[in-house]
Amino acid sequence: MRVIAGTARGRRLTAPAGRDTRPTSDRVREALFSSISAAVPGAAVLDLFAGSGALGIEALSRGAVRATFVEQAPRAVAAIRQNLRRAGVAPAGQVVHTDAALFCRRPAGGPFDLLLCDPPYALDTAAVGDLLAALRDAGGLAVGALAVVERDRRGPDPAAGLPTFLAQERLRSYGDTMLLYLRVVEATMP
Repeated sequence: MRVIAGTARGRRLTAPAGRDTRPTSDRVREALFSSISAAVPGAAVLDLFAGSGALGIEALSRGAVRATFVEQAPRAVAAIRQNLRRAGVAPAGQVVHTDAALFCRRPAGGPFDLLLCDPPYALDTAAVGDLLAALRDAGGLAVGALAVVERDRRGPDPAAGLPTFLAQERLRSYGDTMLLYLRVVEATMP
């Protein structure tokens, strides 16, 4: 696994040991960042279910001003910290070792312009929608923010059960991986 482009291009990243994470492939990351290239420079990024941190690190390498990495697994947290140092972007990265649901209710470092969310495939879309609603309600997502959610292409409709404040912009498949692009279209709930 490596950083695809930007200031850290070509730097190798490590995946955490074990089966707790499922790193996004280089091919999918390259396609993702090619499709959102205009949204990355200057963005405040949230890498939710960060795993190795590859998505947020790719964003920092391509010009995001800061990234917050949320991950619960201790081995993954250690890998993210190591990968931030290897890529030379550690000063712009904040690693938060906590459960995603807890973070979304009390987000630090927001509001975020770009959300990169790679939850476990077993977590259904409605549960992901609940997390995004909590994040938005807590002021973690601004109107106009872009959220990209990675899902299993073989699973149920990836947009079913999503809250109405999210507008689906597009859906792309790469092998067994599906990327769901969503835009925050309503303000925070009172």
